[in-house]
Amino acid sequence: MATQAEKYILAVDLGTSGPKSALVSTRGEVVDYEFEETRLLLFPNGGAEQDPEQWWDAIMNTAGKVLEKNLVPAEDIVAISCSTQWSGTVAVDSDGRHLMNAIIWMDSRGSRYIKTITDGLIKIEGYEIRKMLKWIKLTGGAPTHSGKDSLAHILYIKNEFPDIYARAYKFLEPKDYINLRFTGKFAASYDSVALHWVTDNRDISAVKYDDRLIAMAGIDREKLPDLVRAVDILGPVRPEVAGRLGLRPDVKVIGGTPDMQCAAIGSGAVKDFEGHLYIGTSSWLTCHVPFKKIDIFHNMASLPSAVPDRYFIANEQETAGACLTFLRDNILYNKDALLAETELPDVYKIFDQIVEKVPAGSDKVIFTPWLYGERTPVDDHSVRSGFFNQSLRSTREHLIRAVFEGVAFNSRWLLTYVEKFIKRPMNSIRMIGGGANSNVWCQIHADVFNRTILQVKDPIQANFRGAALLASMALGYLKFDDISECVKIAATYTPNPENREIYDELYREFLNIYKANRKIYQRLNRKK
Repeated sequence: MATQAEKYILAVDLGTSGPKSALVSTRGEVVDYEFEETRLLLFPNGGAEQDPEQWWDAIMNTAGKVLEKNLVPAEDIVAISCSTQWSGTVAVDSDGRHLMNAIIWMDSRGSRYIKTITDGLIKIEGYEIRKMLKWIKLTGGAPTHSGKDSLAHILYIKNEFPDIYARAYKFLEPKDYINLRFTGKFAASYDSVALHWVTDNRDISAVKYDDRLIAMAGIDREKLPDLVRAVDILGPVRPEVAGRLGLRPDVKVIGGTPDMQCAAIGSGAVKDFEGHLYIGTSSWLTCHVPFKKIDIFHNMASLPSAVPDRYFIANEQETAGACLTFLRDNILYNKDALLAETELPDVYKIFDQIVEKVPAGSDKVIFTPWLYGERTPVDDHSVRSGFFNQSLRSTREHLIRAVFEGVAFNSRWLLTYVEKFIKRPMNSIRMIGGGANSNVWCQIHADVFNRTILQVKDPIQANFRGAALLASMALGYLKFDDISECVKIAATYTPNPENREIYDELYREFLNIYKANRKIYQRLNRKK
């Protein structure tokens, strides 16, 4: 039981698989949390949607469960802080009701409409030069041709569902929609709105919409929410929500931040150029930087961070931990006639045990983790996954380890360009997310990267820990420089020099597999 002197944050982390609601102290100590799964709807044409009402119901359920345990006095809960999946779009009316399912970060149906607005007479990599220079100058980046940015979602709705576009009062990111449900206020933060590509980010302390960018994008300013900082206080929680959860009516709701920016805080890697690697359903490798810059050829840009007056490097790999889920559900334990009566074991622990026994390199079997296309370091929605170089000697054990290694090869590919972006090596990298619970995967990343990996303690708690630490900064309980000491390291993994040769060889061939096959993928997966 906590002492009366401590104060707490109700932190919400809404991922693709569902929300976690947690009670966290203002020093980042997690008291307890609850999780509830939400449905993901995938469509053959590249669509990916979720039901916003199911998000809200799951948040209320998980928050209610953790608060009902009475682990801390209700009067000591001082704020609500939310982090969610990024690059999603919820169309709402003036009463805050959603008009259709949320279009989430995996959805690529808006790709052709992005190509339309980036088109022109003189182009580089599909971008009309003058438009590209304008976007880069003002935003620090440009809309990606993958169609997975928020702007692409809005253009998709405008062109495919014009009646919904006309009825929409605001288009909100998932985090901003959840904040609307908590407060009744329509607002976006500097960081959450960045992938609309319509804000002038040159003055990081005063990000604002730019009329020229909005005209280039072909959307309406009045359908975009007003802007706040991630550390601003939106207001008190709505009375009906406070009553339902048993919270004080003066509990403050913080502007909050999307998952990538929040994880940076929750990892403890908050100083310039301190890196963290997140391995969850998707993956990213990022750090804070003191400058605005873009690598348009590898789909990376420095965008507004949750920390006031700071940028971070935005990038994302589409499938990481999802590759293990695919291996479990679609190959090894697909519910067909072979598994009709079998109870599913805790397969991820078994994966770890198997992988530890297989020599590095998986007998030169290579797995490419592009199950849903790729976003960085290549922006290619058509690329697909596969196992390469199997032989009669290849076993299930080799395939399992190859999946672990293939995800790490893809992250090394990204690391190459992140280090070029910051013009220095990341000598140590903090690892968070569900993948960081695997000791053997941490070691594989250390060996493949040839970098020290710092396994953050309780790595799946990084996002809601980061949300709570952000609220603590907003309310004055912490200063920015205090954050790193609030996040503990569980273990340190150094590269094994005995694995250097095999991993360098396989990494080279991993890149060659993409180069040799990308046109085949384009032909096979061309959108019709």
